[in-house]
Amino acid sequence: MANEAAGTVPAPEDANGPILHLQHVYLKDCSYEAPNGPRGEGNWNPQINLDLHTGVTVLTPEVQEVVLTVTVSAKQGETTVFLVEVKQAGVFMLRNLSEEDTKRAVGAVCPGVLFPYARAQVSQLITLGGFPQLLLPPVNFDALYAANQNQPTPPAAQAN
Repeated sequence: MANEAAGTVPAPEDANGPILHLQHVYLKDCSYEAPNGPRGEGNWNPQINLDLHTGVTVLTPEVQEVVLTVTVSAKQGETTVFLVEVKQAGVFMLRNLSEEDTKRAVGAVCPGVLFPYARAQVSQLITLGGFPQLLLPPVNFDALYAANQNQPTPPAAQAN
């Protein structure tokens, strides 16, 4: 009960079964740029570009930090209207998972958990910058992970 009172949730008791447990969610870094502010010329109809990247740092053999980087840029014609980058992080306990299950958890499940937090941060930064609210569409991280698994691995660079 002491852990629950302190705001942490204890890990599941079955130590022999597979465990994927979220321990912390936090904003690791963010950046907002609007070179000309919210001034608009003509109709507001920017071209929005969304890029996603997932990085992993092993903290202990069973604990990994997963960082989902969401980059959103908006262009009106040739002019960049705004550029937002959010690095949403989470610390996850992964125990008793096969290598394939660990890769899938880090590549699809963990980013899926982090994305709603990152989406909210992106929307808030854009709105605070004086632009109309931008709600990013849902992302199917399972499909992205599967697509990345089906791509051939590039050959290693050969030394001369």
